Amino acid sequence: MDISASLLGFIQNATGNNVVITVILSVLLVVLGFILLIKGADMFVDGASKVAQKLKVPLIVIGLTIVAFGTSAPEAAISITSACKNEAGIAVGNVIGSNIMNILVILGISALFAAVPVKKTTFKYEIPFTVIITVVLLLLGLDGEITFFDAIILLIFFAAFFAYLIILSKKGDSSSDEVEPLTEKDTVPKMILFIILGLIAIVLGSDFTVTGASEIAALLNVDSRIIGLTIVAFGTSLPELVTSVTAAKKGCTDIAIGNIIGSNIFNILFVVGISGLVSPSPIAFRSDFIIDGIIAIVSVVLLFVLVAKNKKLGKGSGIIMLSCYAAYFVYLLLQPVILGV
Repeated sequence: MDISASLLGFIQNATGNNVVITVILSVLLVVLGFILLIKGADMFVDGASKVAQKLKVPLIVIGLTIVAFGTSAPEAAISITSACKNEAGIAVGNVIGSNIMNILVILGISALFAAVPVKKTTFKYEIPFTVIITVVLLLLGLDGEITFFDAIILLIFFAAFFAYLIILSKKGDSSSDEVEPLTEKDTVPKMILFIILGLIAIVLGSDFTVTGASEIAALLNVDSRIIGLTIVAFGTSLPELVTSVTAAKKGCTDIAIGNIIGSNIFNILFVVGISGLVSPSPIAFRSDFIIDGIIAIVSVVLLFVLVAKNKKLGKGSGIIMLSCYAAYFVYLLLQPVILGV
């Protein structure tokens, strides 16, 4: 999505690239972006949770599907568009980096705001499944590329995951979350409209925030590599962050954890799978993705270990996860020195 970048570029050209005006506009973009993200996430979580109540669908299913797929829109757009332009190497890096951030940063921050209980089905099936498919992605990429056949394998796993969701939904596994009671005004069409409007606001907010923050960083002469590793990577995960934190604060913790796990599953199986199908050539899987892939696996295993005893993420777990990401980030910064690049 290039709406904010195009708008900013148009105004810069019209004002002769005036630095002061560019800074002011960039700050306004960031502020507007956060407003859209917060309001959009609020509408999105309300709409999704009430649709779940109306249709008697477990909140964990809503979190693993509608919310997870919706908040993965930025990653999906970037990866699939890159694949169509034969620049599909971006797809894998975007997915792996986003998944690491989702687990360690997004869930870590969410746990600081409110304890995030993890359902037995999530602990027994969904988290281990995320580990398995991350390992599969890594194994498929060991030969240096994700081929059309590899993409088919990922999409078969995706179909299996959907079959599991259908079974979970039919079991009518009731959620332990306490949500606001429904009123006569809470019709399904109205709630679906809230979901759609919320999603639009979330994606636009993420786009505005990334563009504004990146422009400010560039004006301050911050290295472009650092911008990519921080602002852009974090920006594409902002929908997951705001939605999960909002869900946790509202007590919809099934949506908070389901959003992240579902988003990671969606990123690997659907985004990389579709990217592999539409790419005119195999997707490049660079050697440095192997270490990142291993870290992605370790991140999910860490989540499994932290929730194994009490089946929930507390503030202590959140601090551990954020500390692990900080260590990973330091590694990224020192990687050129370590590798002698």
